Formats: sequence, structure tokens, C-alpha cells
Amino acid sequence: MTDTGTETEIEITAGLVRDLLREQHPDLAGLAIREVPGGWGNQMWRLGDELAVRMPRTEQAPGLQLKERRWLPVLAPRLPLPVPEPVRTGEPSARFPRLWTVMTWVPGEPLDHTLISRGDHAADVLADFLRALHEEAPAEAPASEDRGGHPRECANGFDQFFHAVVPDNLAADVRAVWDDAVAAPGWAGPPVWVHGDLHPANVVVADGTLAGVVDFDTLFAGDPAWDLAAAWVLLPAGAVSRFFDAYARADEATIRRARGLAALKSLFLMLMGQNGDRGLPGGKPTWGPAGRAALERVLRDGVPRAATRGVPPAPEPETSAF
Repeated sequence: MTDTGTETEIEITAGLVRDLLREQHPDLAGLAIREVPGGWGNQMWRLGDELAVRMPRTEQAPGLQLKERRWLPVLAPRLPLPVPEPVRTGEPSARFPRLWTVMTWVPGEPLDHTLISRGDHAADVLADFLRALHEEAPAEAPASEDRGGHPRECANGFDQFFHAVVPDNLAADVRAVWDDAVAAPGWAGPPVWVHGDLHPANVVVADGTLAGVVDFDTLFAGDPAWDLAAAWVLLPAGAVSRFFDAYARADEATIRRARGLAALKSLFLMLMGQNGDRGLPGGKPTWGPAGRAALERVLRDGVPRAATRGVPPAPEPETSAF
């Protein structure tokens, strides 16, 4: 999951961003610059109406930006929703020692600040987006160190979040969802492209429905269940079955893993909201309500009927200590 804090080492101001543009992209330096609240490893600055400057805060962020530069131009043309696309590169300099990127701006309101009112439409849009994204990834596609594998590999993280935020009256039900995901067979198909971090702050909404997906720095090749968890994390109550009918590629085991991962992501959002309420570094106050609502959907909207077309059969459950 995303780190719970940032390594802020360099003060990034509008003046610094403009100076960097004057040095490396002077034709853009006259555009209005506005800070975009939020972000983890990167700080975003709106540049005019159609662009944004992505400035890395941490040591890891520049490498993740290189991944976005490499792969977003490959993926974006086939995706049915707007995503950020790199248009200019910023190189390290005496003013700022890390690379940075100018990207297209994806208009809309982040979901952690608004609601989806057209649930059926959003379910269809999300299913179309993930069907387009979840194609077999090439051998050179990036792997992930902390996500993409079977839920059982995340047991320590789940336990940490579980003990930190789950109310006593929900503990048994949440644990049952997670145990079911851990018991589910693993992904039997080839690694597919996975966004990996679909939560309310990484999608935008317009006209009551999903309008764009942002922040691809965790992009990797792996199990699509990591993205399918978004059916519970992003969509309003009652939309899960419609989503999986429209996606039409998920077998029962994949849906079970996805639901468990949705529980994990919901708890993480709740923990970041709790940290925000307490004024702790990295806390996000708007994430708490989003996480609680997502957990309610995980518990209320169970595993729907599998809707599959062209999905390899799941392997027999493995014998393990989990």
C-alpha cells in the first residue's frame, strides 16, 4: 500500500516551478500556476487550463515518474477514460536536483471530495476502462514489490490496519471477508496491466460519474484483482454486480480476492483518515469517510455471480499454512 508519510526535503513553491519552466520550457512559463492539494510522493501544480507539473517530493518519486513517462504513452491511446499523459520532461538542475514532468490535466473533482450519483453508468465506465487496461503485459513491464500478488502476501499489512481501525462490532465480518480472499485460488492467467492504486483520490468525477483516472506511478503487471477491488472502493452501493457483469472477465476466485483486497484498501483509507483527524504526517482527513463507506459496501455487497468470458479456469486451492 501507499506509504503513510512523505519525505519532504525540498520546499516546492510556485516560484520554483515557474523558474524551472523559464529555464527548460520557456514557452510554458507564462501560464498560470496553481497548487493542487494532496499527493504523496509528488506535488502537483496546475499549469494553465490543460497541463500540470508533477514535482517529486521523495527520493523514490523520480523513478516512478520515469515509469509513467515510459508506459502511459503506450497505454493511454487504448483507454476509454482520460489519463495524464507526459508532454514535456524536466531534468535535474542546480535549482531542483530531481527530474520532473509536465503532463496533461485530467478535469474533474476527486472522488474523495464528491460523490458518484450515476452508479450504473459509473459501473459500466469503470468496467470498460479496466477491460481495456487489463491486457496481457509485455515481458518488460514493471513488477511491483508491495502489491500484485495473492492477498495472503499482504497478511501483515491487513492485520496492522485491522487492529488500528476496525470497530469491534464489525471485526468478525471483516475478518471473514479477508480469510475468504486468502483461501481463494490465485490468478491463473498471464500478468496483466494493473493500475494498482485505484482509490477515491486517484479518480475524478464529472456529471455524477467517473470522468478520469490519475496517478499511475504504481503501474505494474500482475493480478487484476488489485484493480477489481475498485468495484467496492469506488462505486456506490448496489453497483458491484452490474460492474462484474459488464467487466465479464472475472471468475469467482478473482472476485473473492478482489473483495478481500477491497477490505484491505478500505481499512487503509480509514487509517489515513484517522491520521488526518489527528494531524499526523501523511494523514488525509477526506479519506476516512470514503474508507468507512467502502467498508460498508464490502460487507453489504458480497461476492456476485461470476461473469466470465475467455478466463482461464482457476487452479485447485494450494495446501499452505495460511
